Parts: sequence; C-alpha cells; structure tokens
Amino acid sequence: MDLRKLKTLIDLVSESNVSELEITEADGKVRIVKAGAAPVMTYMQPATAMAAPAPAAVPAATAPVEAPVVETGHTVKSPMVGTFYRASSPGAKSFAEVGDQVKEGQPICIIEAMKIMNEIEADKAGTITKILVDNGQPVEYGQPLFIIE
Repeated sequence: MDLRKLKTLIDLVSESNVSELEITEADGKVRIVKAGAAPVMTYMQPATAMAAPAPAAVPAATAPVEAPVVETGHTVKSPMVGTFYRASSPGAKSFAEVGDQVKEGQPICIIEAMKIMNEIEADKAGTITKILVDNGQPVEYGQPLFIIE
C-alpha cells in the first residue's frame, strides 16, 4: 500500500470521531485503531504470500475442564450494538434490579446507539434473577443482558 495513502488514512482517523478503520486490498490489510490521542496502525501481508506453519502436537490436558455455566430462565438479549445503561440518567434510579418483578413491555434498560437512547423492554413477565452487563459497558447484537424467571 502506498505510504502517502497510509498517511492520509491515519490523518483522517486522528481528526475524526472514527475509533477504528480496517482496509483490505490485494497487496495487504491495514488496520488503524485510535488509542488515546494517537492512532496505531497494523499492517498485515496478504494471506496468499504467507506460508502457514505446521501445527505442533499439543499434549493432552491433565487438569479437568470445567463445563460452562448454563443460565436457567429466559434471557433478554440486546437487539442492537451500543452502550448499556441501567438508568435514564446518571444518578437516576435503575429501571430494574435483581429481584424486581417486571411485566412484559416494561422498560428494563437503555442502549445508546449513535447518540440515540433506545429503551429496551422486557419481552417476558417474571423476576429478574441476574443482570449480566455492567452499567456503561458496550454490548453487541444478541448479547445476553438479563435473566428473567
């Protein structure tokens, strides 16, 4: 990739609200991530130019592997990517706490996406037994937020 093009991309990322940019071209892949005030760039050669090393033999594990914890009850999942908030504003009472009875359609949190506050409603009536996300934490589409029993 041309050095002038890379410099232009770095300048664009540093001067904009974009926090991450990834571009793939025939001659490689560039990923620019804004970390603090200065962007950090990673350049990767195309996969066809690199030979993959042969996998090494892995010895068998001696310690028992724990089974993943399976949550019981109904899982309320995030309908979008954004930032999870338990209350409508800092210092306000949370929409829902562990042990609260909720009705179907009752707001239980907010997810901020692109500066728009989206109320997320309970899709089932019951008692909130677990809150799986911390306030202010970014969430992904389909990520579990609450367990309702």
